[in-house]
Amino acid sequence: MALPENLNKIRIQIEEYARKCGLDFFEVIFELLPFDQINMIAAYGGFPTRYPHWRFGMEYEELSKGYSYGLHRIYEMVINNDPCYAYLLDSNKEVDQKLVMAHVYAHCDFFKNNIYFKHTNRKMMDESANHATRIKKYIDKYGIDTVEQFIDICLSIDNLIDIHSPYIRRPEKAELPGDTQTQNRKFPVKKEYMSHYINPREEETENREKEKKDTLIRKVFAPQRDILNFLIQNAPLKEWQQDVLSIIREEAYYFAPQGQTKIMNEGWATFWHSRIMTQMALRDDELIDYADHHSGTVAIQPGGFNPYKIGLELFRDIEERWNKGRFGRDYEECQDLTRKRNWDTKLNQGLKKIFEVRKLHNDVTFIDEFMTEDFARRNKLFTFAYNQDSNQYEIKSRQFEQIKKQLLFMLTNMGNPVISLIDDMFGSRNELLLKHHYEDVELHYEWAKETLKNIYFIWKRPVHLWTVFKGRGTLISFDGKDFSEKALQEP
Repeated sequence: MALPENLNKIRIQIEEYARKCGLDFFEVIFELLPFDQINMIAAYGGFPTRYPHWRFGMEYEELSKGYSYGLHRIYEMVINNDPCYAYLLDSNKEVDQKLVMAHVYAHCDFFKNNIYFKHTNRKMMDESANHATRIKKYIDKYGIDTVEQFIDICLSIDNLIDIHSPYIRRPEKAELPGDTQTQNRKFPVKKEYMSHYINPREEETENREKEKKDTLIRKVFAPQRDILNFLIQNAPLKEWQQDVLSIIREEAYYFAPQGQTKIMNEGWATFWHSRIMTQMALRDDELIDYADHHSGTVAIQPGGFNPYKIGLELFRDIEERWNKGRFGRDYEECQDLTRKRNWDTKLNQGLKKIFEVRKLHNDVTFIDEFMTEDFARRNKLFTFAYNQDSNQYEIKSRQFEQIKKQLLFMLTNMGNPVISLIDDMFGSRNELLLKHHYEDVELHYEWAKETLKNIYFIWKRPVHLWTVFKGRGTLISFDGKDFSEKALQEP
């Protein structure tokens, strides 16, 4: 539903304030929706149209019950697209709509300008509808149970991608030094109509003979983080299965930057809605409602972690430090605590700096580079551990290095274990060997087994995973029927 006249006037005003603050965003289209429709779109990941799958219905039920019982409420939702689409809850007060609009414009600025979103599809609203159409066609042809089962398998491994691949180029194969026979190999072609152009017919016989010789040469497989892409290109999939897996992979890459920048993105939006509301948009009679709802947004429970709060305070800290020149060698080496506490070089570069940070960083580099010991102390950041005796979480450490290390560990690879494919000819039998990059945290054993089972379903050959289990290097294998494990040093 289009915005009524009173909300459209507010939108025009908030957009003007946002641009005055220096925010740069795509056109933003706001729609006003009742709670059931906004819950439906939220269940679809923010898109009005997605492919049919039972998990969307389950998420809708969870959101609807949460709203009905007063456990949570969706105030806003915005989509990384050009134009950006944002949804407002029709039961919100005007002051809430102001806050939400300011928050949305800052999100849209982040989507447009942060480097980790540069590769994303800016027409994903249309693309998601296209994905839905293709999958519905397969459901009509092969049946909902068959297609849904395959989607379940694809979704269970959709984090086996290389979230850094859009920004760097990794080698796919590494060859032994002096290996010249593999240089003229025939390239695999998935589309038969391209075969003539990629492998000219006059060379086909010669290339076939060379490929036979190549099988006698042991290839060194360069580790691949994008396991989904490897399966799409090499697994014995039917055409529709290949397309479905490609859809899941494409959407995983679309959503990945949001997982990589959760703290920054929400902190940036909260920073600007706070400034716009308190300095420009807020009426006197709206102050109490605004303060109540803003405080709820940035509240943090003992032992909890609120990305809105941490991101907001860190952007404020950066702005203050660069305004006062509280960085660099002179400041860091100053031993006079009184002088350091009152340090102010009148540099006034804070605003410029936070826009630079917004452009170039993700959560890991944001925390690593700008979280200081003073910041952690002021914001009461601690590490927590579960106490079996008291049956509750308690402060484990107040040491800054421990706090920062735990935060960075939690954020690396969006909290997922790092898994690489290191050999596609394990045992010279076209079996896959995966490696878990162990960082003192063991995999959930049953989840690891289910992952192997699902990769086997796609690959059709035995799959192996090396990890550390119970303190020793372990190779877990699945041959299509049974699981086995044996001790193995790191491959």
